[in-house]
Amino acid sequence: MTTIWVNEQIDPSGLLYSCIACCNEDMAKDCHESFQQNLTDNQKESGWVARLRTVNSWDEVPVNALKLD
Repeated sequence: MTTIWVNEQIDPSGLLYSCIACCNEDMAKDCHESFQQNLTDNQKESGWVARLRTVNSWDEVPVNALKLD
């Protein structure tokens, strides 16, 4: 079973703004840190979030994701 790391930036309404998926945990954690740092204080205050999660299949990755393998 493959673990796929999914980084997402989600806007206050719950819409996926950007998404990058990969199989490399270190790369995924670096990307997540970058996603968090790129959110402004205003965005954070209004409800934007950066989320890192794992899935077991590429079928579970959002369609519009940049997929790095």
